Amino acid sequence: MNPLFGGASYAGIGSTFGLLLGAMAGWLAATVLAGPLMRSLQLGIDRAAGMPVSELLPAAGGLALGAVFALLLYPFVSEIPRVGPLIAAVAAMVLAYAGMNIAIRKKEEVGEWLRSRRSILPAAKGDASRGEDHKILDTSVIIDGRIADICETGFIEGTLVIPEFVLEELQHIADSSDLLKRNRGRRGLDILNKIQKELNVKVLIYEEAIDEPGEVDSKLVKLAKSMRAKVITNDFNLNKVCELQGVSVLNINDLANAVKPVVLPGEEIVVQVIKDGKEHGQGVAYLDDGTMIVVEGGRDFIGTTMEVLVTSVLQTSAGRMIFAKPKLLEKAL
Repeated sequence: MNPLFGGASYAGIGSTFGLLLGAMAGWLAATVLAGPLMRSLQLGIDRAAGMPVSELLPAAGGLALGAVFALLLYPFVSEIPRVGPLIAAVAAMVLAYAGMNIAIRKKEEVGEWLRSRRSILPAAKGDASRGEDHKILDTSVIIDGRIADICETGFIEGTLVIPEFVLEELQHIADSSDLLKRNRGRRGLDILNKIQKELNVKVLIYEEAIDEPGEVDSKLVKLAKSMRAKVITNDFNLNKVCELQGVSVLNINDLANAVKPVVLPGEEIVVQVIKDGKEHGQGVAYLDDGTMIVVEGGRDFIGTTMEVLVTSVLQTSAGRMIFAKPKLLEKAL
């Protein structure tokens, strides 16, 4: 037997045996590590799925930022003999994980910084139009209840924003020991429930806390400025504060006054005089929309329904007031 051929045969057998041994070792390692790796992967997927969007987006950004740093370090680390690629892989995982955790922990500060920058820089057209589509409801307009009827008619467009601190104030009113306040608070909660479940309108519950000190109205104004949104209210004082702060306001009372029927001097209307007026001989009546009518010489007709002739219309900050006199007296003259 030729020794050369015998040596080659032994070398081939040794190489084949080494390959088989390596394959078995790899198979055993994969079998042992497959279970923990799959469990770790599933745990990571479940954790990511359970994250709110407010945490998921910063986490993804931090992960990407860490990966970018690892990519920048790769050319320098990979040149280390033998262990360079391993160190580069470990560095990539560590930096990506660190970036993700730092972004999650600093999301509040990053969000506040972005909001402050957006309030300083001029808004782009797309951003301005997006903000205009948001209307923030205050506590008074929710308790008032007319906002639900307006939404039902379809005149309100965009998204209704209900801040969490407004919900907390409503709940506090609903839990009050005072019967009137308790009923008002419960009515407000019922109105919100109706808007959210029964009406075809988008509702956003704004859950991010505003840590700055102040009353509910001041927090609401700050939120409206940061979101570039409008405020829907019927509170006179909040209306004035919003105007001073440059925040757009939709006042329900102004809307109610605007859609009242137009009554002109010289028109005849039928009313029921129900009580005395402030001046001698005056009577007071009301239209169906609540507009007060002062009837000159109407005191003698209290409790009766009669035709009156409109003499003048006065528009005040409290609403509209109509002055009239009985048509019977006009005919007598």
